[in-house]
Amino acid sequence: MQMMLLYIKEQLRDYYPESEIKSFYYLIMESVCRLDKQSVLLGKDTQISPNEKRMIEEMVEDLRKFRPIQYILGETEFYGLKFKLNERVLIPRPETEELVERVLNGCTVHGTRCRMLDVGTGSGCIAVALAKFLSGAEVYALDISEKALEVASENARNNRVNVRFIRHDIFEDLPENLPEQFDVIVSNPPYITPVEKEIMSKNVLDYEPHQALFVPQEKPLLFYERIADVARNRLKDSGKLYFETSAVYGKEAAEMLKKKGFGSVRLFKDISGKDRVLVAD
Repeated sequence: MQMMLLYIKEQLRDYYPESEIKSFYYLIMESVCRLDKQSVLLGKDTQISPNEKRMIEEMVEDLRKFRPIQYILGETEFYGLKFKLNERVLIPRPETEELVERVLNGCTVHGTRCRMLDVGTGSGCIAVALAKFLSGAEVYALDISEKALEVASENARNNRVNVRFIRHDIFEDLPENLPEQFDVIVSNPPYITPVEKEIMSKNVLDYEPHQALFVPQEKPLLFYERIADVARNRLKDSGKLYFETSAVYGKEAAEMLKKKGFGSVRLFKDISGKDRVLVAD
């Protein structure tokens, strides 16, 4: 096993910092050999089978092509839950966990029976986490991609929660099988403009779905404006709208919500000190 660590370090040293390589090593060992970090540290002389060695070599080769480790492993952790992933859906970020935390804290107002709508659900990470930790909640989730909804549905089943997934383009009239009113509408919509591609990492640009990432340069708030209009019509009087937002356009999004008539608009910073979560009611 020690030899495998040396092999991985040697293969990846020109591509990633050493701390990240070590993280990859433990994740790969857990995925391929079913060994957690402590077992890996204690089992330096554990033998790796030829099949396991081949799988590890293939993963390392993918890493050399900057394919994200989450896609290589086919899963990731979000808000303490396991989520299946593929290139049809975005990789959940820690910043989005902060969005979920805000929603969960805010739902003390409505109790666990609140009705929620997640717009642009992707892997289902937001909807599934909310359904998991608000056991009485009625959760609906929309996405334009049928392939994304297949992933999200699997994640709901694996985490033993009930989420009603519906294929829908948010720029069209809402489907008739949605309730008229919601306590919470939440979204992590596309918000990256093309000019920002220059500072984005290769593993995001080459592998994550662009439909879920980018908006036209001239309309950075395209999705926010549409979802805000939906929220104005479909939120209960006591309901709340939650957005994950771009650090670049967070303040503009907040001003847009005020102009649309939301009485209280709050912009919160993430753990890195960047504008990240918008809450409006």
